[in-house]
Amino acid sequence: MVKIKICGLKRALDIEYVNELKPDYIGFVFADSKRRVSEDIALELTKNLRKDIKTVGVFVNEDINRVKEISEKVKLDILQFHGDEDMTYINSFTGYQVWKSFSIRGEGDLENLSKYTKVSFLLDSKIEGIRGGSGRTFNWNILKDFNLQNKIILAGGLSIENITEAIKVVRPFAVDVSSGVESQGVKDYKKIKDFIGKVRSFI
Repeated sequence: MVKIKICGLKRALDIEYVNELKPDYIGFVFADSKRRVSEDIALELTKNLRKDIKTVGVFVNEDINRVKEISEKVKLDILQFHGDEDMTYINSFTGYQVWKSFSIRGEGDLENLSKYTKVSFLLDSKIEGIRGGSGRTFNWNILKDFNLQNKIILAGGLSIENITEAIKVVRPFAVDVSSGVESQGVKDYKKIKDFIGKVRSFI
């Protein structure tokens, strides 16, 4: 079954939503973004989070010691890196699962994945000047014959309207959604429920 991550949680109400609807992962953004939260807020939110939902921290070119500080304080399960982090950087983090994000526009962008080992690949759409969270899709068909589906987290413009097609084409390990389950900039209970329902009903 395809796993589900709801990213960009900021409010106690968001935690109530996910506790009821039970995605596999939730994401806290610690990088420059309209969804950014402090580690103090993230810590408070996790205190009320179901124990079977894993937490993902999103970082972009952050100082290694700062990532460690936040990760230990919030007790993150997974580190998601959206910047220029290389394997030397990633190897600084022992005891954590790592998701490395790649911005994809065409097949040539997939060549960068070969530089990384022991990570899962979060594939997002490439939009100039934006590192993730663009709310736009890329051409999923370039992943049809890709042999790393079991390590792919698909992101970028996913929504209730296109998630079934996305899973059908890519067959990813997991899907990651943020703006696709929001209304007026905040998480929408019904959209989250419908999105999770669509993913979990896929056969």
